[in-house]
Amino acid sequence: MKLTHSSCLLAGIFLIAGCLRVTFTGVSPLLHDIAQNFSLSDVSIGSLTTLPLLAFAAISPLSAGLAKRYGAERVLFMALLILCVGIIYRSAGNTSALYQGTVIIGCGIALGNVLLPALVKRHFPEHVGDTIGKYSLVMGLCAAAGSALMVPLAQTLHSWRWALLALGLFPLVALLAWIPQIRQSPDRYLPPGEAQSHRYLWRSPLAWQVTLFLGTNSLIYYVIVSWLPAILTSQGYSNEQAGSLHGLMQLASAVPGLLAGYVLRTLKGQQGLTLFMVLLCTLSLAGLLCWPALSVLWVSLFGFSCGAMIILGLTFISLRSGSVLQASALSGMAQCVGYLLAACGPPLLGQFHDLSGHWNGPLLVLIACSLLMAVFGYHASQTRSIEKN
Repeated sequence: MKLTHSSCLLAGIFLIAGCLRVTFTGVSPLLHDIAQNFSLSDVSIGSLTTLPLLAFAAISPLSAGLAKRYGAERVLFMALLILCVGIIYRSAGNTSALYQGTVIIGCGIALGNVLLPALVKRHFPEHVGDTIGKYSLVMGLCAAAGSALMVPLAQTLHSWRWALLALGLFPLVALLAWIPQIRQSPDRYLPPGEAQSHRYLWRSPLAWQVTLFLGTNSLIYYVIVSWLPAILTSQGYSNEQAGSLHGLMQLASAVPGLLAGYVLRTLKGQQGLTLFMVLLCTLSLAGLLCWPALSVLWVSLFGFSCGAMIILGLTFISLRSGSVLQASALSGMAQCVGYLLAACGPPLLGQFHDLSGHWNGPLLVLIACSLLMAVFGYHASQTRSIEKN
C-alpha cells in the first residue's frame, strides 16, 4: 500500500512538473502572430513573459505559509485549478484577457515551483537529486512538445487562441491524477515548532548565493525563451524553423534530467559541474551572437546547460536547508528574488533591441550575466548548510 501511494505521488509530481513550463513557454512561438493580431510592440509582447515572472515573485513568498496552513497537496491542487482557469481566460480573444489570463497562469505556476522541491525533500529525502532530475526531465519534455507543436497546431486550427487553449490539457490531466493526494493530505504542512527556523534566511550569505544563482539563470533563460524565435528569424530562419529550434532548446533542457541522479550521486561536490555548465551556457550565447549558422548546436547547448543549472539550483535548495519548511522558505526566497530579476530581462532587452535594431547588444548583456552567474554558482555549490553558515 505504501509503495502504491509512493508511486502515485511520484506520478502526480511528474505530471504537475509537466505543467509548470509548457503553459508559460508555449506562448513564445506564437508571439509574432499575437503581436500582429493586436498590433503590439516588442515591449508589449515582452510583457507577456514578464507578467508571469512578476506573479512568480509575488506569490512565491506566500507559498510556504499556504502549505503550512492547508497542506502542500491541497495547495498544489489549487494551483492546477488556477492554471486551468488562466489558460481558458488567456484564450478568450481580447487584449485584456490575454494579459490577465497570463497573470493568473503565473500565480498557479509559482505555487508549484516553490512547493515541489519541498515535497520531494519531505517524501524522498534520500533521493532528492534523482527525483528533481526526473521531474525536470518531464518538465523539459512537455515544454519541448509544446514549443514544437504550437505553430503547426495554430495553423491546423486556424487560430493561435485555440492552440493556446489546447495547453489546458496538461493541467487538466495533472488535476485528475492529483485527486488521491488531497484526500491523504496532512492537516498541517509541518509541526508548528519549525515555523521560526527560516526567518534568518534573508540574512544568510549562502541563502543569497543560492538565490542569485537561480535568479541569474532565470534571467538568462527567460530572455532566451521569450526572444529566441525573434533572434532566429532576424538571422534568416523562418517562423516554423524558429519554432522547431525553440522546441529543440526545451528538449535539450530535459536531457540533464536523465543524468542528474547518477552524476549527483557520483560526484563528491557540485562546484566543478556547476562551473562547467555555466561555461557551456556562455559558449552557447557567444555562438548565437557570432556563428548563427550553427544555431542548432548553440540552442542545444544552451538548453542542456540551463536545464542542468535549474536542477542544480533546485537541488541546492534541498541540500543547503535543514528542514522541509526551511527548504520551502528558501525556495520561496530564491524564486521571489530570482523572478524579480528575470522579470526585468525580456522587456528591457526587448527595448534594447528596439533602440539598437539588432540582437547583438542584448546577447552581449546575457554573456556578461552568465559570467556573473559563475561567481554565485561557485559559492552556492559549496558543501555546507544554511544552519551552519
